Amino acid sequence: MIQRVSKEYIAIDPEYCFGKPRIAGTRMPVATIAKLYLEMGESLEAIAAEYSLSKAAVYAAMSYYYDHRAEIDRHTAESEILVEEMRRNSPPSPLQERLRAIRGE
Repeated sequence: MIQRVSKEYIAIDPEYCFGKPRIAGTRMPVATIAKLYLEMGESLEAIAAEYSLSKAAVYAAMSYYYDHRAEIDRHTAESEILVEEMRRNSPPSPLQERLRAIRGE
């Protein structure tokens, strides 16, 4: 008989990180670990050290990501679209206005 032994590293709770999978006991989303590793080229060991996470938790996050890649990538893309829409529909901040004035835009 095969026994599943570990779900201790990944948590999903609607009260934290908008219900996105994250490293348990932290607010670090699995999607962020995947982005740092796959898109930004950071090693898993460096990510663990930089964010004070255990190597086991970081590796578990990548394992979870690979098992749920389509869903996580879809949620990430939806979030990016929402942020872009909000950016387009929001007036510029005072800092943005000053920078545009300096640039002569």
